[in-house]
Amino acid sequence: MAFSFSELTVPLVGAPMAGGPSTPALAAAVSEAGGLGFVAGGYRTAQQLADDITAARALTTGPIGVNLFVPQPSYADVVLLDEYADLLDPLAEHYGVELGEPRFGDDDCWPEKLDVVAHLRPTVVSFTFGTPPPDDLEWLRDMRILTMVTVTSAYEAGVALGHGAEALVVQGPGAGGHRGTFAPDVLPGTDSLEHLLAEIGHAHPQVPLVATGGISTAAEVAGVLRKGAAAAQVGTALLLAHEAGTNPTHRAALTNPEFINTTVTCAFSGRYARGLENDFTRAFEDVAPVGYPEINHMTAPIRAAAVTHDDPHGTNLWAGTGFRSVRAAAAADIIAALTP
Repeated sequence: MAFSFSELTVPLVGAPMAGGPSTPALAAAVSEAGGLGFVAGGYRTAQQLADDITAARALTTGPIGVNLFVPQPSYADVVLLDEYADLLDPLAEHYGVELGEPRFGDDDCWPEKLDVVAHLRPTVVSFTFGTPPPDDLEWLRDMRILTMVTVTSAYEAGVALGHGAEALVVQGPGAGGHRGTFAPDVLPGTDSLEHLLAEIGHAHPQVPLVATGGISTAAEVAGVLRKGAAAAQVGTALLLAHEAGTNPTHRAALTNPEFINTTVTCAFSGRYARGLENDFTRAFEDVAPVGYPEINHMTAPIRAAAVTHDDPHGTNLWAGTGFRSVRAAAAADIIAALTP
C-alpha cells in the first residue's frame, strides 16, 4: 500500500530546495522529527541523486521523498538572450567573470533519475515544472511509490490528475524559489493559497493536497489544515536550519534588516521565482526575458562570484513572503515550533 499522510506524526513536509539548501541531513532531520523530508533532485546527476537518497536513508528510519524537475521545452528567444547578455556584461566584468553559456538542458538525465527512483524506492516522488507522462506515473504507482505533482492553478491540477498523479502540492503565490507553473513564459497567478485549496479541493475531494507557499508559523499551518490540506509544506522556514546547505551570504541576508521585500523575477534563471529584492532584481527584473535554463546558466558565474565576495546584491536570495519568521535552529526544533 502506498504512503498516506495520515501516517506522519506531524503534518509537515520539508520542501525540496534545489541548488544547495536541501541536503540529505535536512531531509532526514525533518523525517526524524515526525514529518516528511525531501531530497532535491534538481541540478543533481543521477549518481548524485542516488548518493543523496542513500545518505538520507542512513540517517532516519522515517519516510523520505524525492523531488524531480520535469523536462520541458525551451522557451528562450536567441535575440532576447543576446540583448540580456549585453546588459549583464558590465556586472560580470565587475565580479571578474565571464557570462556562462546560455545552453539548453539542466536535468537532461530524466530516464536515469527515474531508474534511481525505481531502484531505491523512496516513499514519495514529487514533480515540479509540469507533470510526467502517464506511463511514468503508472510505473511509479505500480511500485507503490506515492506520486505528487506541484500545481499553481485548478487547470494544472486537472492536468496532473488526468495524467495519473495521486496527490498534489498546491503552491500559492507566497512561495519562495521557483514557481511550479507548467508554462514558464506565463506570469504566475496571484490567487491566494486558501483560494486554490478551496477550488482544487472542491473539484477533487478525494485527492490529498499538500499546501505550500508563504507558510511560516504554526497558526498558518493550522489554517491550511482547516482548509482541507493533508499537510503543509515549508521551505523558507528551513533555510536557516543547522542541517540546511544554505550559503552564508543567503543566510545573513534573511535576517538583515536591509532586505524588507520579496519580489517575483525571472532575472536570475529565466523562470519566475520569488526571492529577496536586491540590486540585481531592481536592475534587471523589468528587462529580463524568460528562458530557463539558458539564463540560469548565463548568470551562474555572476551569482557564484557574488557569494564568494559575500555580496548579497549579486545573487539570488530565494525566500517566501514569510521570511521574517525564519530562525536559526536545528530542523527538529523548527518543525516542533511549526506544529500546531
